[in-house]
Amino acid sequence: MARVLSLQEVAEHSTPSSCWVIIKDRVYDVTDFLPNHPGGAKIILKYAGRDATAAYEPIHPPDALDKNLPPEKHLGQLDTAGAFALKKEHDSRKKTQDEMRVEAAQAAKPRMNRILNLQEMEDVARKVISLKALAYYSSAADDEITTKENARAFTRFFFHPRVLRPISNTDPSTTILGIKSSIPIFACGAALAKLGHPLGEANITRGAGRTSIIQMVSCNASLSAEQIAAARLTPAQPLFFQLYKNGNDEVAAQRVRDIVALGYRAIFLTVDAPVSGNRERDVRHPFELEDQEREAEAARNPENVRKPQDAEKQSEEPDFGGTAGALLQNDDLDMTWARTVPWLRKVTKLPIVLKGIQSVEDAVLAAEAGVDGILLSNHGGRQLEYALPPLEVLYRLRKQRPDVFDKMEVYIDGGIRRGTDVLKALCLGAKAVGLGRPFLYAQSAYGEDGVVQIVRILEREILTGMRLLGARTVKDLVPEMVERVDWQPVIAKL
Repeated sequence: MARVLSLQEVAEHSTPSSCWVIIKDRVYDVTDFLPNHPGGAKIILKYAGRDATAAYEPIHPPDALDKNLPPEKHLGQLDTAGAFALKKEHDSRKKTQDEMRVEAAQAAKPRMNRILNLQEMEDVARKVISLKALAYYSSAADDEITTKENARAFTRFFFHPRVLRPISNTDPSTTILGIKSSIPIFACGAALAKLGHPLGEANITRGAGRTSIIQMVSCNASLSAEQIAAARLTPAQPLFFQLYKNGNDEVAAQRVRDIVALGYRAIFLTVDAPVSGNRERDVRHPFELEDQEREAEAARNPENVRKPQDAEKQSEEPDFGGTAGALLQNDDLDMTWARTVPWLRKVTKLPIVLKGIQSVEDAVLAAEAGVDGILLSNHGGRQLEYALPPLEVLYRLRKQRPDVFDKMEVYIDGGIRRGTDVLKALCLGAKAVGLGRPFLYAQSAYGEDGVVQIVRILEREILTGMRLLGARTVKDLVPEMVERVDWQPVIAKL
């Protein structure tokens, strides 16, 4: 019979040698798990002996405790008095400055039918999500130049439209690994959707189902792979899985077997993120939240204004891993062409795509390794600063090794915001393109309907672009229809 524990009993276990936490009115002994927590012991100890629900729920799948703690560490239920006390404390808690900002922005956001393009959807989302969510979603490596250049790369490619071609029956559909997709895009794996919306990745799943596109599910999603599979409109709705390979081969193999059993249709092995990039925006956001609260307190109580000497006081080191660093702690740092791809082939018969190819040379090695596809990607500019934009890698691959496109499917992601961006990639040989952040922003702003809205926007833009290019199907989009330009500004001489 499960134990019933009081708040006082739980509070007595607040040290590294005996650490209990409360999550959704249930009590867990996490002492032995402290050294193995991907985010480190420090964050758990911050909530030792008390309620950790608010910190835990947005970034963990609900079944994480069942998978990581043995049954004997599930200590029991909080007693009625304790549960009531926590609820009362939660209901009476004073809202933070950031929470009040989000609340006001939600009340003022425009009706969704006014959102005409993906940038407008992002603009709304940036206002209505928490600073923590915005810092994680928008952060990129170092000075964030690469993420900007991913989008800017598309401005260097111009079209050669063809005219006097029949376009009344234009069809933008395609297949991805043999699976039908209504338009040549898919939702890329992107972690922690619950940071932006309580329903998280399920919004993307249902939106993808309604629009007949494919969702790639992140290994680090805030819902479990089982929950996301259950959120599909029908069991036949296709899902891909983005695998971050665990350093323990058997742990990784079991993860793949579980995914296969759930009916996922392909494995996208992430190869560009053995460690997290230097994402300073993500590291900085706790400081900004702290400053907001300090300034608000100083406005209420001028005597509490910080003194100049306070800045010189020694404080603890920042968490340079940020939110992302905690997600990659157990990943394999020693993957190789010779070992990892053959290992995955032995584990599953599902199609294998390498996600994160960033050079022509590695694209050729991938073809030689016999994988089913590659996703040209620099992780949205979040990993190595100054990695080439994926569109530029695609262009080089088309020029230097066009034979690769006959051996496997090639996709790109990074910086895609318009239907014309999609068409440029397809002209150069991409089978389809992935979008990550746009789906996070859409579901954060308007939930499932926001996901449907951006797919409809892209569908309209792709159809219009195909007709104006003179392409009736995606097969009609050929390299001769695009040209890379490097125009320099001309300064008139008076």
